[in-house]
Amino acid sequence: MEALQRPVILILGAGAVGLSLAGKLRGAGTVYAACRPAHADAIRERGLVMEGIWGNATHEGLTCVTGPKEVPPGVDFVIITAKGTDTRAICEEYAGVIRDRPVASLQNGIGNEEVIACYTDTVIGGTVTTNFSVVGPGHVRVSSESAPMRFGVWSGDGGGALDRLIGIIRSAGIPVEADDDIRSGKWTKALLNIAVNPICALLRAPVGVAADGDIQETVAGLIRETFAVAGAEGVRLPWATADDYLTHLFGVQVPDFAAVYPSMYYDLRRGHRTEIDLLNGHIASLGERHGIETPHNRCIAGLVRYAEAHPGTP
Repeated sequence: MEALQRPVILILGAGAVGLSLAGKLRGAGTVYAACRPAHADAIRERGLVMEGIWGNATHEGLTCVTGPKEVPPGVDFVIITAKGTDTRAICEEYAGVIRDRPVASLQNGIGNEEVIACYTDTVIGGTVTTNFSVVGPGHVRVSSESAPMRFGVWSGDGGGALDRLIGIIRSAGIPVEADDDIRSGKWTKALLNIAVNPICALLRAPVGVAADGDIQETVAGLIRETFAVAGAEGVRLPWATADDYLTHLFGVQVPDFAAVYPSMYYDLRRGHRTEIDLLNGHIASLGERHGIETPHNRCIAGLVRYAEAHPGTP
């Protein structure tokens, strides 16, 4: 590809994360975003409105698509930002576009990359710890950024693709780093979500509830099981033991996010499907595969699934 040719990027599942990324990447490439009709109509009418730490501006020239037939040939990168519950469906819908192209996942939870790998050879895993939100149709806010985006090759011979993707993102002004062990990175980010998201959702309380004396034992059980499963999976976490991480969780993370309500809380309140099967449910499934008992994760996942199936239950 000629050096002066702008890369063509397709973002699938463009909600708060995807639209913010699309707006920022617009300065570094030609961007297509698959998003809901309400966002698409607003963006076509007056552009994408962005506010916050990534700048206050209205971005024009972003092309919204509603299906694979609207995607032109010659896409260089696909970035999936959809909820993990939609990964397989969106891969099925855009299978013809995804095939033989490098696809990066910038999604929460564990297991998305394995699904994507069924549709293309080169998969790049990614993590993001930036706070994105939707203000309204075609209007997003980027509130805070606690660490750079991180990307690493998950499967396939994607070293060259990874370097180029990071170069594109960096040229758009987004802090980004390569990760030599992205599996560890994905599991590391998931630890906090596994520990607090379902509890906050079920108790209708912010993250600070995890520090309650009656709750800490359950949180500890969730984390100890997760460390056991991670070890069986060959995943190396930054903490040597579950207790080391629990010290960090209760000493740093819970206080830092004490007033925050996680996305799973809002999903249950709005009657939406949660990502429980990519978090605690996934730990329970992997535990069964390895012969590891995971009663805390299995129980909490079952409770969340019940709450999903019975919206409005006190």
